Amino acid sequence: MKKRIILFFVFLGIFSAAFSLGAEMQVSEEEAKIFLEEFNKLIESLKSENFGFKIFIHNTQIALAMFIPGVGIGWGVFSAVSTGFAFAALTTATPLLGEIPPLALIFATPFGLMEIAAYSLAMSRSFILIVALFRRTQLKEQWKPLTLEIGIVFGLLLAGGIIEAYMIESFEREDLMPKLNEIKN
Repeated sequence: MKKRIILFFVFLGIFSAAFSLGAEMQVSEEEAKIFLEEFNKLIESLKSENFGFKIFIHNTQIALAMFIPGVGIGWGVFSAVSTGFAFAALTTATPLLGEIPPLALIFATPFGLMEIAAYSLAMSRSFILIVALFRRTQLKEQWKPLTLEIGIVFGLLLAGGIIEAYMIESFEREDLMPKLNEIKN
């Protein structure tokens, strides 16, 4: 169990470092504008009366791939860098966000904490599975913890999706999003 906890924190660090790397990328105003248009399309496509559930489904699709032995680690790092790049694009479009340390968005929001915990759990299980395959151990031993961890990831991402949807809708109701859009234009 001690090794499992250590692995979780190792992959928490890897995800955080990859996110930070992506957040440090230089994004031109043109690229930021294109990214924000696509990002807004994604948000609009997810919005409905089941907004929180749709965020959960989107994040679950990302997380489930992270359980794939070996490949999941690469997918997790790619996802972290991509999310960091998204922050860099938002910072280019809204310089006010440049005042916020990138990792604060993950570690200071409840949904950010839930998502990074879920992704770190999935990536670390990917590592455990690949080690088990290389050692040629019985994979039957892995089913119980794998199933439990997938359940935990589902729970974290469901709660995180509901909270994230609530926060987005709250910002919109308080006219904070239009104000941010005015700043970037």
